[in-house]
Amino acid sequence: MASQDWMTKDFYAVLGVAKDADSAAIKKAYRALAKKYHPDRNPGDAAAAEKFKEIGEAYSVLSDPKERQQYDAIRSMAGGGARFTSGSGGGGAGFEDIFSSMFGGGGPNVRYSTSGGASQEDIDDLLRMFGGAAGAGGGRRGRGPFGFGGFSSQPQPVKGPDVLTNATLSLRDAVSGTLAELTADGRTITVRIPAGVHDGQKIRLRGKGRPGTNGGENGDMVVTISVAKHPVYSIDPVNTANLRMDLPVTLKEAALGATVQVPLLDGKTSRVRIKPGTSSGTVLRLRGKGIVTSKRTGDLLVTVQVAVPKKLSKEAKAALEAFDAAMEADPRAGLAQEAAR
Repeated sequence: MASQDWMTKDFYAVLGVAKDADSAAIKKAYRALAKKYHPDRNPGDAAAAEKFKEIGEAYSVLSDPKERQQYDAIRSMAGGGARFTSGSGGGGAGFEDIFSSMFGGGGPNVRYSTSGGASQEDIDDLLRMFGGAAGAGGGRRGRGPFGFGGFSSQPQPVKGPDVLTNATLSLRDAVSGTLAELTADGRTITVRIPAGVHDGQKIRLRGKGRPGTNGGENGDMVVTISVAKHPVYSIDPVNTANLRMDLPVTLKEAALGATVQVPLLDGKTSRVRIKPGTSSGTVLRLRGKGIVTSKRTGDLLVTVQVAVPKKLSKEAKAALEAFDAAMEADPRAGLAQEAAR
């Protein structure tokens, strides 16, 4: 940012600190505001992006002792400590006339007259700070590339904007990882999706966003993952390393107990024991049969579902009637009393 803009920008107000704040207070304020207005936390929010830019500009000046000294001096003069006149001897003029002279609007010479609290020594110190020298007759000639000691500052590197995109994966690809082609910002790139991602997860690909400015690094690509529904398996929303599935069993298997084969996502099978009297909805855990990543191995959570036939033969109906009569038990006994508690 060019320092001729400093007279109109109150960097202390931008960061919310006092003008005599030390470097630690300035850094603390900057970090808090940068975190609040960072583009990653405010995707698509133009106002937040502009605020984040202003915060960065303010911190880049106030965190540099030399630039902060120059900024304070310029703001002090803009506030009325000194009156400047053009080299032609005209009346009082503001900073616009000074910078007009400095940046090509007039000659290289600048003269001033003081009023109020600014002393001759103050002006001498100010000019020395900017590279100026005392001239004859109380006037001052500026030195440096702009005729007044050079109010320029180097442009600060700015990181490029992030790019947002989406990727839809099959459950198998989400579990095992895959290479995916992503199209975003008018270009298509191939990226590796790590094993063990889950629905709604965001993956940040460093440096795959838009180019930075003034030598700043590229932005990132943020990929939101969607996992397509599988006919058998799902990822446990509580522990995303675990898989879930429903296991149909017959009424006989649930009542009398059985050992059944459970298909696994990798194509293998595992045996599981159904205890006698197992109710529908009972969850069995097969340890180590879930999602395997470099960090952890999950389990397969099997929910028992007692399969009730929709059509029965006469013989089957008679057998069920006989079975129910032999049970001599009401499964809803005491339900009303419990409900009234």
